[in-house]
Amino acid sequence: METFTKILIILVALEHFYILYIEMFAWETIGKKIFAGALEEKLFSVTKGLAANQGLYNGFLGVGLLWSLYMNDKNISLFFLGCIIVAGLYGAYKSSKSIFFKQALPAIITMIFTIIFL
Repeated sequence: METFTKILIILVALEHFYILYIEMFAWETIGKKIFAGALEEKLFSVTKGLAANQGLYNGFLGVGLLWSLYMNDKNISLFFLGCIIVAGLYGAYKSSKSIFFKQALPAIITMIFTIIFL
């Protein structure tokens, strides 16, 4: 189960690299499709810089999770998973409930596996 848990950590990291890509490089294309109901179309060009900044932070979360595997440190994994869970809960509360299922829930499941198996 240790290997499976590490794969879960990698998958959560990859999800955040994908979010980085969308928010930093594809905000006005893919981002527009994903967040169509949340923002008026004219706001995507205006918020491009803000989205890129958010994307950078998502990249930090992904790198942190990979670093935790490199360092073989469960506590580092738990810290970054905790950050992702808090961000996902806040996003679900303030923006869209689907963020809970897309961001927080995978991190919660991964955190449980990390606590038990690493």
